[in-house]
Amino acid sequence: MEKKLNSGEYVEQMSQVLDLPIDPEYYPGVVKNFATICAIAKLVTEFPLPAEIEAAPVFEP
Repeated sequence: MEKKLNSGEYVEQMSQVLDLPIDPEYYPGVVKNFATICAIAKLVTEFPLPAEIEAAPVFEP
């Protein structure tokens, strides 16, 4: 079972842990951006990679 992350609670807790106050006017935007980042990260981390793939030692675009 996948546990759903509460972005608002997480941002609030990390703000306290890092001693990084967030102005109330910016809080909704910070939470929204964090939720967006989580959704994008989920797409990246769940992308299937073949077992035989190797990391490239040098990036060449």
